[in-house]
Amino acid sequence: MSNWQELERRYFMHTVERTPVTLVRGEGAWVWDDEGRRYLDFVAGWAVNSLGHCHPAVAEALAEQARTLIQVSNQFYTIPQIQVAELLINHSCLDKVFFSNSGAEANEGAVKLARRYGQRHLNGAYEVITATGSFHGRTLAMVAATGQAKHQQPYHPLPAGFVNVAYNDVAAIKAATTDKTCAVMLEPVQGEGGVNLPDNDYLKQVREWCDQKGILLILDEIQTGGGRLGTLFGYEQYGVEPDVMTLAKGLGSGVPIGAILAKERANVFSPGEHGSTFGGNPLACAAAYATLKFVLDNDVVGNVRRVGQYFKDRLEELKTKYRFITEVRGRGLLLAMEFDRDIGAEVLKACLERGFLVNRVKPNALRFMPPLIIGRGEVDEAVDILDKALASIV
Repeated sequence: MSNWQELERRYFMHTVERTPVTLVRGEGAWVWDDEGRRYLDFVAGWAVNSLGHCHPAVAEALAEQARTLIQVSNQFYTIPQIQVAELLINHSCLDKVFFSNSGAEANEGAVKLARRYGQRHLNGAYEVITATGSFHGRTLAMVAATGQAKHQQPYHPLPAGFVNVAYNDVAAIKAATTDKTCAVMLEPVQGEGGVNLPDNDYLKQVREWCDQKGILLILDEIQTGGGRLGTLFGYEQYGVEPDVMTLAKGLGSGVPIGAILAKERANVFSPGEHGSTFGGNPLACAAAYATLKFVLDNDVVGNVRRVGQYFKDRLEELKTKYRFITEVRGRGLLLAMEFDRDIGAEVLKACLERGFLVNRVKPNALRFMPPLIIGRGEVDEAVDILDKALASIV
């Protein structure tokens, strides 16, 4: 164990089981540890480093902005904030945006927006229906929204106003809807829950139900937005338009930023009803603008579709080779491999030893979230290492 890891154990709260490697440098899809060893990184900051590590477009935008203006608060207009807002609105189905510092904050803001909508238009309705297996953040309210008992049990009593129902089950949403319901909040694809895909018509049916009942549809695209599924936003793949959408993770390609986007009818905040000290600061917005502009100008989503399908096909080849692989699933460059037993930690360790970083999303499943600019050659390297790792534990 390195001295850095010993110091971490001495000073840091034990809130995560870290992979035993201390990373000090990154470039593209590669990172290096404090001993100079190189790793192929298919974790990408938990789907955050959309353009890879230290992409020149982002690094240069940050350096220039850091020399110019870093923070002034939302009391004033700033140019990078308006620039990235314009890009997001012009390339989505939404009409207005508000910036936060993280995905959890964006989801908190979206729920506040839905409750405000309920006060104004639904006789005070305040409940939000969410799905089991979902993940919406680590704040107390978002733990209540997150439909996973392991995240909720340590923090009872949870804030009221959230109803968790089965994912991919429209009937369950209908049964849970009452006159207290103001919104339904779903991930187009559940990321942290295991890369769970709904039926192709699920979101359409939910959209129709929300329209019928006059309630809002919130899509949590913290992980799926920004191109990860092979379209700029996940909703495009399912033929629906949300009333509210949240973004974060890859929006700043490594720089913390989140966003709430809303249709005009759901844009019900008045001055003073929501805010953020650091949200939408010039530095973060400069990174987000550089990231989004590069994605749009360089057909990055096309690369996600092409390389994502190639990667999935290569993983399916491994499924044919190893019978303990039960499923390969996902879209674009958000993929998972599931096993018939709880060997995820063993496979992760075997990959690490061979210079490949992956994420164990469940005891029996790995999640792959490489940078959106990944190439076929790097996919081949990843699959070759994964093949050797799987062979070592048979």
